[in-house]
Amino acid sequence: MAFSAKAAPERRRATAGIAVLVPVWLRTVIIVVILVIIALPMMFVVFGSVNSDLGVASGEYFPSSFTLVNYAKIWTTVGLANGMVNSLIVAGSTAVVATAIATVSAYVLVRFTFLGRGTVLRSLLILQSIPGTLLVLPLFVVFSSFTTYVGIQVIGTRWGLFVTYLTFALPFATWVMVTYLRGLPRELEEAARMDGASNVRIVRQVILPLSWPGIVVAGIFSFLLGWNDVLFASVMTNSDTQTVSIALNLFSASQAGGSLPLYGQLMAASLICAAPVVILYLCLQRWLVGGLTAGSVK
Repeated sequence: MAFSAKAAPERRRATAGIAVLVPVWLRTVIIVVILVIIALPMMFVVFGSVNSDLGVASGEYFPSSFTLVNYAKIWTTVGLANGMVNSLIVAGSTAVVATAIATVSAYVLVRFTFLGRGTVLRSLLILQSIPGTLLVLPLFVVFSSFTTYVGIQVIGTRWGLFVTYLTFALPFATWVMVTYLRGLPRELEEAARMDGASNVRIVRQVILPLSWPGIVVAGIFSFLLGWNDVLFASVMTNSDTQTVSIALNLFSASQAGGSLPLYGQLMAASLICAAPVVILYLCLQRWLVGGLTAGSVK
């Protein structure tokens, strides 16, 4: 306690010193510049989505006339509905399954000591350093061979894409949960164990309620992995199972050689594709911030 009392004034003095080095007006200017740099392109997309294609092509930033026809046309022009459904199913299932497995696996890795535990933890980090481009061809060959020898279709199906995303989401989600669970006090589990609780009950009634910030972080990043992917979805899907990122990419490529590209519809489709992720962040912001700032990396 004495050490903490002495350390607190020192931290305040250090923070005050930093504040003196950066005046208030300079910090305000920097923040405003950053906000402008971020907001200008985003507002151009928003204004372009309610502008005519000719207006966007002519370089209008603020539309001369507002129209919502672009939001009505993209569902038939882009085929956005099918892509949205596929992405929500695949990315959502990947987030749920990866987070559930990662939470249980992380609890075992953090709270129990067994042979190979350190190897497993190091392997989780190594797997994050492997570029996805190196695994496209091997995965395609493995799935094709599986179809040939077993007779079960994998390529072109939602569950095949789900398995692909799960192989990448699971190591990252597990490491996130390992980092978070290391910061939880063991005393709570010991108290529950003294009351006769089993490991399953401890995980369900003690660990899970305290781990929501970490679970939210693991779930969101697992969801984003499937939602934003273009590389694997372009190889593992067909016209019926293509994700929303593929639908948007194909629509953008088809407009490249046109006399008057459908800029308005393209920007409207981009906003609709980004909407689920933005809504997810806004709804889970409280737990997301806590999960990113908590935990221990020891």
